[in-house]
Amino acid sequence: MRDFADKSVEQARKAFDGFLDAAYKASNTMETQANTAQTNVRAVAGAAVSFAEQNMAASFAYAQKLVRATTIDEVLKIQSEFARAQIDTLTKQMKEMGAVAGRRPDTK
Repeated sequence: MRDFADKSVEQARKAFDGFLDAAYKASNTMETQANTAQTNVRAVAGAAVSFAEQNMAASFAYAQKLVRATTIDEVLKIQSEFARAQIDTLTKQMKEMGAVAGRRPDTK
């Protein structure tokens, strides 16, 4: 009877150790995934701020050019150049944002 009880306690301890090991592994996996998500969010936020800064600088430069324009033809030319440049810039920024969002945190 004592041997049976001793074996039962030993089996229960091994089962509990296995449970704890699985719980630690799950906890570490969740922590790693949370860190990865946090890193990705930081990268996307950093890129968004950088893009906003670039876009605002371009908008201010555009406004300065418009204010200095002396003819309607010059205004139309400035507007056309700005629109083309912004489309190109936004296309590049969207590609870069997609790359940043999909990048693994251990890559640059």
